[in-house]
This record gives sequence, C-alpha cells and structure tokens, in this order.
Amino acid sequence: MGNEISRLISRFLTLTDEEAIAFEECIPIKTYKKGEILLKEGQVSRDSYFVIKGCVRKYYIIEGDERTTEFYVEDESVASLQSYMNKTPANHYFECIEDCMLAVLNYNKEQELFKRVPKYETLCRMSMESAFGDQQEAISKFITSNPETRYKDLLEKRPDLLQRVPQYHLASYLGIKPESLSRIRKRLTSKK
Repeated sequence: MGNEISRLISRFLTLTDEEAIAFEECIPIKTYKKGEILLKEGQVSRDSYFVIKGCVRKYYIIEGDERTTEFYVEDESVASLQSYMNKTPANHYFECIEDCMLAVLNYNKEQELFKRVPKYETLCRMSMESAFGDQQEAISKFITSNPETRYKDLLEKRPDLLQRVPQYHLASYLGIKPESLSRIRKRLTSKK
C-alpha cells in the first residue's frame, strides 16, 4: 500500500516529497473486518479515521436499544471529536458494517503532522468547518421532517446506503422501527 496515503492527501494538497514522507510515516492504512468495533462507549478516542473503502456506523445504546446516527463511507472522516480532542470518554460506538480500509490518524501523530506540514492544519480546519455546517443542516432537517420525508431524502442524497446497510440500521437512522420503514417503502412503491 506504499504511498497510498500521500496519493490520498495529494487530492486535497500539493505535497513536496518531504511532506509526502511525513504523511506516510504518520498515517498508517489498516484493514478492519465487518463487525469490528473501532470505539466503544466509555473509551477515550485516540484515533480518527478516513474511509478509503467500506462503511462505518455510529450508534448509541439508549435504554438497551441501538440508535444509529450516522454512516461514514468512502472519502468521509470518522471522528469522535469531543472524546478525541478533550480526552474524555465517548458516549457512542463506531462499528465497521462492511470490511473496511481506513487511514488511521492518532492524536499525537496529528500534532506532529501539524508541525511538519503546517498547511495540513488549514486543510483540517476547513474540512471540519464544512462538516460542521453539513451536520447542522442534517440535524435541522431531521428535527423538522417526518419519517417519510427523511426516507425520500435518503433515497435522493445517499441511495448507496440502501444496498449497503441492513434495513434495521436504516430504520434506526431514520428514527423509526423496521416495520414502519417497510410500510413507507411499500407506500412509495405503490405510488409509482
């Protein structure tokens, strides 16, 4: 996989040979099997991830039920920012729901990279600002829409998830029970 991470980063930044070496030294690429847990509730997150291949699910356990709040797929970052930045226990889980290939960035290595490649810190800040804005919109849309509208939005914006993610995880993500998702799908199919 040599130079994989520098090829990935060079999509976003122009790198000198020295900077490419810094990324290769600081960000390993690892593979994880479907079902592996990257982070458990109560653990302090020491790593953040970038999905090269696969799908990672974020979920909470509330009153014994799993509640999915996000799916991360190719070219998306996975981080428990509160835990990662503040070194506090996470209140959620990250699970690989497919076999995954992830770039893994340890907090200490990230600090080293910021010193060795200052423009990387700017890229991270801009990326976080964009992700924060997207997250704000997603939360607002979720709160102000009904389950059928949420499902239609999923069909429009993330149709790949319908093939990749089990229906019970999708239902949880939409804030409904699997039976309700089945009814919504049936109702929409009969309207066509």
